[in-house]
Amino acid sequence: MMTHIGQKPHQCSFCDKTFSQKCDLMRHFRTHTGEKPYQCSQCHKAFSRNGGLTYHMRTHTGEKPYQCSHCNKAFSQDSPLKLHMRIHTGEKPYPCNQCALAFAGKGNLIKHMRTHTGEKPYQCSHCDKAFSQNSHLKNHIRIHTGEKVKPYHCNQCDGAFSVKSELTTHLRTHTGEKPYQCCHCDKAFSQNSNLIIHLRIHTGEKPYKCNQCDRVFSQKCDLMRHLMRHTGEKPYQCSQCDKVFLQKCDLMRHLRTHTKEKPYQC
Repeated sequence: MMTHIGQKPHQCSFCDKTFSQKCDLMRHFRTHTGEKPYQCSQCHKAFSRNGGLTYHMRTHTGEKPYQCSHCNKAFSQDSPLKLHMRIHTGEKPYPCNQCALAFAGKGNLIKHMRTHTGEKPYQCSHCDKAFSQNSHLKNHIRIHTGEKVKPYHCNQCDGAFSVKSELTTHLRTHTGEKPYQCCHCDKAFSQNSNLIIHLRIHTGEKPYKCNQCDRVFSQKCDLMRHLMRHTGEKPYQCSQCDKVFLQKCDLMRHLRTHTKEKPYQC
């Protein structure tokens, strides 16, 4: 049956949604019935849409047809590539309404918001502990199950890690791989977080604001160091005398008065 532009003659009998084509209605029906007619031939997973099966099959084949044009990263789906591209462009369309931070992905904003709300939706089934992130819960559960707290071992050194992504990042210290390329200059980084910090040199972004004065900073560690000037905290204590210092470099300089070390030769 022909339909005019804007017409949606096919109504869902379960809800108020309407569709211009019958095939779209039939696909929508599966959200109500739970039917999953597309079965994976490699495992027991099934999907309500053919596209879902297509994406899933790539976990078996390892196919990654979506290639980043800025670096050598590739993805099995289009949506992770779009999110990854924001690393290079610096785009952060998801701002926090509680502070000055903004995020490339909605999921990262949701995680961040929990630092303001204190929400901990991931509850341990063995004890009363709860966590703001699922990865933290998984790591905690290993205490109860007896599984190694750091099951991911480096095959190049003695390093061991609690999550696989940490091992992946660590391995780059051995391989020298730097997949995160700056789109403004020729610098590249082994970690996404280091690229984000570097990009602020180009953008001038300073998201960390002091709540005691008007100073702003591009890195959180700089803000924390600055806050100590307001609080008077001096965390670096000399092991030879009672002197304390705000910064580690000041402590190291002071220690030379005890050791008589003179590292700067004329």
